[in-house]
Amino acid sequence: MYSSTPPDWRETNRSNWDERVPLHMASDYYDLASFRSGKDALRDFEVAEVGGVDGRTLLHLQCHIGLDTLSWARRGAARVVGLDFSEPAVETARSLAAELGFGPDRAAFVAADVYDAPGAVPDPSYDIVYTGVGALNWLPDIGRWAEAAASLVAPGGFLYLAEFHPLTDVLDDETGSTVVHDYFSREAWVEEISGSYADREARTASNRTVEWQHPIGEVVSAIAASGLRLDFLHEHAVSLFGRFDRLTRHDDGFYRFPADRPRIPLMYSLKATRV
Repeated sequence: MYSSTPPDWRETNRSNWDERVPLHMASDYYDLASFRSGKDALRDFEVAEVGGVDGRTLLHLQCHIGLDTLSWARRGAARVVGLDFSEPAVETARSLAAELGFGPDRAAFVAADVYDAPGAVPDPSYDIVYTGVGALNWLPDIGRWAEAAASLVAPGGFLYLAEFHPLTDVLDDETGSTVVHDYFSREAWVEEISGSYADREARTASNRTVEWQHPIGEVVSAIAASGLRLDFLHEHAVSLFGRFDRLTRHDDGFYRFPADRPRIPLMYSLKATRV
């Protein structure tokens, strides 16, 4: 349901994510055994759009347990830094980095709120500031996020964002065909749902969440106002999970609607450069 922003929104969301760290570590969704054996956690379109990272520094905002972060390190980034507000998630990421042989000089993780990132991360700027997927919906103020992220982009570097398309937030859960929510709402969405996208049947105690939807126009405008130059905005007809009942998983790991219905954007990605 929609409501005004609860004063405890950050603590509420942190409790929810803290509890789900061990759940995610044990889940098939994250498949840590395959990751430890070398499986890449990144999506093909992200790898293509970000390009080569050899010798470059990369900051991952809202990194959760660090699989994407460490995948960039495996791909040759000179130094990766992950930031997340969940202490258990950060501790897990640090343990995984050590298991994979990455010392703090190659892969460091910081527990801090994303809005406080400029004062919390170890370096003043990075060649690549990366974020996604399922990150922006946890933030009430996109302008403040864009300012923080842009301030950490080195001259000639860029911000890269991959995110779920906000159109998916306003459609019905069954068919994904009917508009049932207000696309332009700025109210907080407060829910009580047990389990997780990684295990819907799991029993959990911290089930309250506070989220916001952010239309693409709001996100792009905030990034432009931060001083970065937009290089591209791409929309993708795939999702990472069965957001709607009619989505089916394909061999490449993406979920798609059946071929007999019109496609809609389920994700988007953008790149913005500091010139």
